[in-house]
Amino acid sequence: MPIRSFIILAISLLLFSCSEQKERPTDIFRYNESKGISTLDPAFAKSQTIIWPVSQLFNGLVQMNENTELEPCIAKSWTISNDGKSYIFHLRTDVFFHSNSVSGNNRKVVASDFVYSLQRLFNPQTASPGAWLMNYLNKDTLNQGLLALNDSTLQIQLKQAFPGFLGVLSMPYCSVVPREVVEYYGKAFRSHPIGTGPFYLKKWREGEKLVLRRNKNYFENDENGNPLPYLEGVAIRFISDKQSEFLEFRKGEIDFISGVHNSYKDELLTRSGNLREKYKTQINMSKSPYLNTEYLGFLVNSKQSSVQNKYLRKAINFGFDRRKMLSYLRNNIGTPAEQGFVPKGLPSFSTETKGFEYNKDSAAYYLELAGFPNGKGLETITLTTTSDYVDLCEYIQHELSEIGIQITIDISSGATFRDQVASSKLDFFRGSWIADYPDAENYLSLFYSKNFAPNGPNYTQFSNSKYDLLFEKALTEVNDSIRRTLYRELDKILIEDAPVVPLFYDEVIRFSQKNIHNFETNAMNMLFLKKVYKE
Repeated sequence: MPIRSFIILAISLLLFSCSEQKERPTDIFRYNESKGISTLDPAFAKSQTIIWPVSQLFNGLVQMNENTELEPCIAKSWTISNDGKSYIFHLRTDVFFHSNSVSGNNRKVVASDFVYSLQRLFNPQTASPGAWLMNYLNKDTLNQGLLALNDSTLQIQLKQAFPGFLGVLSMPYCSVVPREVVEYYGKAFRSHPIGTGPFYLKKWREGEKLVLRRNKNYFENDENGNPLPYLEGVAIRFISDKQSEFLEFRKGEIDFISGVHNSYKDELLTRSGNLREKYKTQINMSKSPYLNTEYLGFLVNSKQSSVQNKYLRKAINFGFDRRKMLSYLRNNIGTPAEQGFVPKGLPSFSTETKGFEYNKDSAAYYLELAGFPNGKGLETITLTTTSDYVDLCEYIQHELSEIGIQITIDISSGATFRDQVASSKLDFFRGSWIADYPDAENYLSLFYSKNFAPNGPNYTQFSNSKYDLLFEKALTEVNDSIRRTLYRELDKILIEDAPVVPLFYDEVIRFSQKNIHNFETNAMNMLFLKKVYKE
């Protein structure tokens, strides 16, 4: 072989090798989304399946860290007026949208982009499920509460003070998007997302695979000044069967799985919730409180059911053992909900708040107060749930039968069930509430009388004038310590009137391969990948 040809071949092999090295699995973070992904438009990021990929592609004014603390993001700083109604955000000037064929390269983010992005949320033509976030804006002003003072300064005006507003702005709904790209693609923006995030969309074969690649122009660095993200990409698969997903994880084809499905729960975990010994050298397990309260809800103003009786609701709350339920049915994943509705993981949560613990004598006492001694004369109560929670409901059914409360379980499909709950058509139902942002107001708003379903999240139709006054006072209280005290008082009213049966405060549980580093759990179960690296 001529020397020149040999040199060319050697260089080609070297270049090929380098190319292969860039694509090696240790640079790509791989996970599965069993429920599929319907859109990558942040205006529709209403579920975790969408929030996870959208959070890699987009940024907002502020962001949440692993400790659910709010930090600067595209806004490097901000000031809040003394009355809590006016926010001035000072934007970074080094943030650019991903390169694209519509706006080209190096399209800088300016304040007017946020005006457009937030107005887009409450535009009826968008039909965003996040439109409610903009109810806080003072839309009576000429600029509807949003004004770009200059390219790097944004003003937001609220109709009344709301201390949780920064948390609202951290939600993916409030991500910045480029107007010209959204208008060019229209509804097809769902599959042509252009943001500012640490990754950009490389390809998406719906139902098969979604690939994100590293944004080399990303604006954030780590604490040592190194550019983020570390990973070259993210690959998402769409295996619908959870058992198959687990097998792929065991083979090392997936880097992590979130939660634990009944099909492999006992394979991975001991009854006490620890990782079984045989897996400790193969995978990592991490846990943290999850801002999710699992509960049973009553339609308290039902005209056809005994659940309108407060004492009966309290008897049900005292009538079963939450600790035993978690041990036998969930391998102790979670914490018994014995302190009220606001979950563990929020600052206003307090172990000093006394909720409902298992107590047969108390259950019998309140059952008699309700007018049904030992259950005599009490009609059978229907509890509606989905198939995923039948085991929990059957456990409660058995426990309550021993004190004279008869429960029948009605299993509904997911879509039908959600519609029935959202329109307050069920007398007794299983529910869960996952925080949209890390503030107890997000939980307590479920019982504010002005939030009656179907236009609000008060599915129980609970109404209490004292509760409403305290809730409104908490909304305008800017002192964190005082506001948290008010939140605890609100939780005590819920315990007294018992519109719900808190079951447990959930936990985030993740299993990851041993070569995954800087992969932290968090109380919002967000997927933070900027600082993750693989060996």
